[in-house]
Amino acid sequence: MQKQIKSALISVFYKDNLENIVKTLGAQGVTIYSTGGTQKFIEELGVKCVAVEDLTAYPSILGGRVKTLHPKVFGGILARRENKQDLEQLAQYEIPEIDLVIVDLYPFEETVKSTTEEQAIIEKIDIGGVSLIRAAGKNYKDVVIVASKDQYASLEQVLVEGKGATTLEQRRGFAARAFEVCAHYDVAIASWWMRNEEKDYFQLSVPKGQVCRYGENPHQKGVFYGNLNDMFDKLHGKELSYNNLVDVDAAVQLIAEFSETTFAVIKHTNVCGIASRATLAEAWEAALAGDKESAFGGVLVCNKAVDAVTAQSINEIFFEILIAPAFEPAALEILQAKKNRILLLQKQPLQTKEMFKNVLNGVLVQDNDEGSFQTWTESGAQPATPAQKADLEFANIVCKHLKSNAIALVKDRQLVGKGCGQTSRIDALRHAIEKAKQFNFSLSGAVMASDAFFPFDDCVRIAKAEGIDAVIQPGGSIRDNDSITYAKENGMAMIITGMRHFRH
Repeated sequence: MQKQIKSALISVFYKDNLENIVKTLGAQGVTIYSTGGTQKFIEELGVKCVAVEDLTAYPSILGGRVKTLHPKVFGGILARRENKQDLEQLAQYEIPEIDLVIVDLYPFEETVKSTTEEQAIIEKIDIGGVSLIRAAGKNYKDVVIVASKDQYASLEQVLVEGKGATTLEQRRGFAARAFEVCAHYDVAIASWWMRNEEKDYFQLSVPKGQVCRYGENPHQKGVFYGNLNDMFDKLHGKELSYNNLVDVDAAVQLIAEFSETTFAVIKHTNVCGIASRATLAEAWEAALAGDKESAFGGVLVCNKAVDAVTAQSINEIFFEILIAPAFEPAALEILQAKKNRILLLQKQPLQTKEMFKNVLNGVLVQDNDEGSFQTWTESGAQPATPAQKADLEFANIVCKHLKSNAIALVKDRQLVGKGCGQTSRIDALRHAIEKAKQFNFSLSGAVMASDAFFPFDDCVRIAKAEGIDAVIQPGGSIRDNDSITYAKENGMAMIITGMRHFRH
């Protein structure tokens, strides 16, 4: 079912790459209707154009808020060409058929990003554009709708190859894209309006970023929706995979918790090594020492510029990704020696305020897990020393970023043992101790963090037997006193935070 384009309405905010389309339409004898700046743009190309106000006999009014909202415009778009009554009414009211609509929407999202001025944002809520898109999309059997500059190239190809004629399949395809553009736009507007309100619907619209090679496993499809360029400059390496992206997310969430020079190693979203030190090279060496085996093929992240000395040390192991806020030129030269190694320069922190997870036939939404502790209640035999306090705060943050059940053992702001993803807390502790011993760490003077309360005093007893003398935990068990009493009787410091950090 081919349809020849004989008339077109063009009214756009963005005119990039529109020139060839306008000239092609002009050469094909298409009657073009337009408004304001778009009309001027078309006429400056030497292509004839009919002003919409000449068609409607009404000028643009209300400061441009009303330009195309008129029966002579919408009638020409919505008229069904096979419907005799529709065609009779077009003739009766002298309404021309409109076969092609090229219209985009005011830059609402860009405005929200650039200002907090409410009126400026409201003025970028498009009315006429959305209405034109819906009308043309609804009547796709007769009308072509192009709703975004991203579709200009496709339209130009169709116009040239079809010599101004389009197929039903092509028109349906353009309509589908147009309704998707409208849906994304409406979600953006609703999200802004509801930013301080209790939401009745889960609404999220994120542009497609890239197709992954596969999902978590080769037999699964994977797609990332989002703009990585907002957060990172990829300086080197292959494309990020589905699993890479999951680990990168875990890495940037973790490193955002630290202001002191810190290096961390992530493996399968868990921290397997992390340390804070005076220099980045020292932080790297200490982080790696925490678990040299797990670091193989891991994701590395730091919060200071990577220098040549650190890069030379890092270069000695195999890793997938390195994330840093900056790279010195000499460091880049060293790290770019291996072509597949991914180097990401992080330009900004994560901006999201909520976390989503699909479960059953719906979506779970929660706030980000902000903060490390709600209170700092000294509940042991004596208050934590300044050195213990520094380690306890460090351990509590690390534990927050381990899968539950989770235990983190820290000494001198270095993760020396961790247990995560275990079905019991005591198993998590045993695993953490085994890891520490595997890499020859002494736990004498170390501290222990738990992501949730101790239901019994068994973990505290085991920790004390290994030389651990300070513990931080959220509390909340009906048997909290068992652990507190043991700590008091055995000279241990114990901090109750009042804030649990499960990560399922």
